[in-house]
Amino acid sequence: MKATLLKNKQRLRRRRSVRRKLRKTGTLPRLSVLRTLKHFSAQIIDDTQGRTLAAVTSTAKGLAGDLAGKTKSERAALLGTEMARRAKDAGVETVAFDRGHCRYHGRVKAFADAAREAGLKF
Repeated sequence: MKATLLKNKQRLRRRRSVRRKLRKTGTLPRLSVLRTLKHFSAQIIDDTQGRTLAAVTSTAKGLAGDLAGKTKSERAALLGTEMARRAKDAGVETVAFDRGHCRYHGRVKAFADAAREAGLKF
């Protein structure tokens, strides 16, 4: 039980550290990432209005055909390109990347690299 509490405490500290740095960026929309053991989701949030401008998730039925048979990192890369497309449709070109408590490697890095290649700036 002690190890679980320590792990959660470290996650909370990382999340607060990332968000503290993001508050300094000003009025940019925030690209928030959530990674679980099986799934991946992301959304662009406008904190000034309190609205979600664009969102993608690996559980969406519309993307199920594209994501089938791929590794988790490949799925994250596909979601990154889809997020960039949806952000452009919403009129967003530049965002602040909020990785939350997740470290920047693996699926998070694959998502970010694919979104950058598709034209999203952060």
